[in-house]
Amino acid sequence: MTQKAGKNNVPQKNSGSHGFWYLLFFLIIASLGGWGFHYYRNFFKPNVTTGDKTSTYIYIHTGSDFNALKKMLYGQHYLRDLHSFELVAKKKKYDGRVRPGRFKIVDGMNNNELVNLLRSGKQDPVKVIVQNVRDPEEFAGKIASQIEADSISILKLMRDPGYLLDFDVTPATVFTLFIPDTYEFLWNTSADQFIRRMYRERQKFWNDERLTLMDQEGLDINGVITLASILEKETAKNTEKSIIAGVYLNRLRKGWPLQADPTLIYAWNDYSIRRVLNKHKEIESPYNTYKFTGLPPGPICLPSVASIDAVLHYDHNPYMYFCAKDDLSGYHNFSVTLAEHNRNAQRYQAALRKMNIH
Repeated sequence: MTQKAGKNNVPQKNSGSHGFWYLLFFLIIASLGGWGFHYYRNFFKPNVTTGDKTSTYIYIHTGSDFNALKKMLYGQHYLRDLHSFELVAKKKKYDGRVRPGRFKIVDGMNNNELVNLLRSGKQDPVKVIVQNVRDPEEFAGKIASQIEADSISILKLMRDPGYLLDFDVTPATVFTLFIPDTYEFLWNTSADQFIRRMYRERQKFWNDERLTLMDQEGLDINGVITLASILEKETAKNTEKSIIAGVYLNRLRKGWPLQADPTLIYAWNDYSIRRVLNKHKEIESPYNTYKFTGLPPGPICLPSVASIDAVLHYDHNPYMYFCAKDDLSGYHNFSVTLAEHNRNAQRYQAALRKMNIH
């Protein structure tokens, strides 16, 4: 006889299988949660610190690799956690594409923001100040303190006749390439990039108006800049520069020597000279404007725009001489005749002797 399946004879499902699937589900959720936590921590948790500042700049030198970058960031205490930064950089494939430049980092930035900034190459430009300086060595040093290019590489190009041919200048006239002003540059500018940019800026400066004024004086750019450089060293008084420019142009037109003391100081390369004496006038140099007529071969300094424009807008006056005032104010007396000039000079020399300036 066959028996009917009763109520108590229905097969029961294995409750253990439910527990397995619940456990597996829990483990997956826990794993995802853990992964999400680590992902969040690595990518989005604040990791940049700038100390007591809200922001600062970091400088990545040309040729730096990822190891050098890590050493700089961690060594200068810009990162709280180096390992998480490495993970994000590698995940975003930045570790093999480090770009040089000057970058602004903000306190509290996360790794994702930092890597995106560095990977983009989006720099904050620097304001490079080109100003009146005495010689190319000083000029190269001042520029190198503001951009990545070092002073040696800048000076080397300024002294290279072959390189300077591209700009129609020589080492003696190289200062005609630069117009004092404030310019925006990327920090990782090379020496060559800097000089080529300065040449383009010079082309803009010499507009039609300035070129017309220059032609009217019978000068070229080197002549204007050279005369402006003498003005720069003759006086710090901008109100007098156009008058002194007029005196020098009067002398040039008559074929007289300029007799400019600053050119002798340049020729001697002795900037400690406070008073030019007769012995200084004996030096054999094309910059000795007591011995040779005309302008010297090139600028004796990098002149200011005020001095350049003083030459272009010189004062049309009859003066042939000028001498510093005996009150030692830095201003000058101007004269037409030698006799008048000698009287002014005697008063000035007496004032110097009184001050024990030799």
